[in-house]
Amino acid sequence: MMARHNMGTIVSFEVKRTLSKAGFWIATLVVPVIMGAVIALIVLSNTSAADGADSQVSGQFTFTYSDASGYVIPAVAEALGGILATDDGQAIADVKGGNLGAHFAYPANPAEEPTQVYALDEGIFANSKYAAVASEVLITSAQAAIDDRSLATLVRGDFQVFSTTYKEGRESAGLAEVIPPLLLLLLFYASVLLMGNLMATSLLEEKENRVSEMILTTMDPTTMVSGKVVSLFIVGAIQVAAIALPVVVGYLFFREELRLPYVDLASLSFEPWPMLVGVLLLIGGFSLVTTTLAAAGAIMPTARDAGAIAAPVSIVPFAPLWAGALVLSSPQSVVVQILTYFPYTAAPTAMLRNGLGTLSAVEATVVIVELFVLSFIIFRVAVRLFQYGSIEYSQKVALKAALAKQE
Repeated sequence: MMARHNMGTIVSFEVKRTLSKAGFWIATLVVPVIMGAVIALIVLSNTSAADGADSQVSGQFTFTYSDASGYVIPAVAEALGGILATDDGQAIADVKGGNLGAHFAYPANPAEEPTQVYALDEGIFANSKYAAVASEVLITSAQAAIDDRSLATLVRGDFQVFSTTYKEGRESAGLAEVIPPLLLLLLFYASVLLMGNLMATSLLEEKENRVSEMILTTMDPTTMVSGKVVSLFIVGAIQVAAIALPVVVGYLFFREELRLPYVDLASLSFEPWPMLVGVLLLIGGFSLVTTTLAAAGAIMPTARDAGAIAAPVSIVPFAPLWAGALVLSSPQSVVVQILTYFPYTAAPTAMLRNGLGTLSAVEATVVIVELFVLSFIIFRVAVRLFQYGSIEYSQKVALKAALAKQE
């Protein structure tokens, strides 16, 4: 009689075996390491740029200017180091000869005609100081010409607008209500990208090592495949956490340097129904991709062969992003409906619509049931394929023969 091994033992063994591989950690950490390096470079670059921009406006350097518009206030220009020029041609010649740092020529209508800046070349980054000072002269002059300080503030655009919207008779949280469900979509895509190849090869290690037949003499194939699938969920969670870490650190500590929009995390609205639907779609979608790739791996004799299947199965779920504009503007269109109910695009499309509030309760129920039922069916197929294909070490398993064979 076949001995049934505890699935917890299988899960523990699979997780430990995966985590002990150097290749797993290289593949897992390469993304957060690169992201961390990019964040560090952006922070350093933006900090330097911000310091440079401040110094460009506040730093004193001699320049001349001509003003055909009459908008420039001489006192403003002088405060920034400017001297009124009487001859544009001579001023430009002085710049060319290295006798003058810069010359600004303000046109008669600066709103429609460009202001011309002639300056010494001090390098790509340093050269931006000239346009910064030329703009500051005109902006400050325009503000000084407005007696009403509040009106000057409005002209510069330094004012806030707060919107209150209502949904089903209650005040909507707006973006704070949309972000949490859409984060689940991000987790789904990260899992598929990271785990695609591992899913496809999860049932191949024993076959390639020529021990699968021996394992099946002491272990129930259903327990074996179940343990593999559960271990993939655990390993996927670890990988997602590793990638999320630099993103979280970057947002919490370097948000201003990274030019990220401020989101009050305390104001995020975790509405029960959208979050429940999102979690079920995430689990169902990930289960479908996992079982499909596991079944594909059970058919193939080598990891290389399985990888050829993993690629298209991992790419198809990204189709809703290509039709993102249509999903946003016309959720009831034929294309979006097809994407919503086609099994391998259903989860991401439904998660996107769920976050945006265009997925009805009926649609959500149908898609969730579809994902879990199909995942179970494919799981049973994967078990049969693994059991039948355990002795096929050198060739692809015949799908028809495997499914037709009686246990």
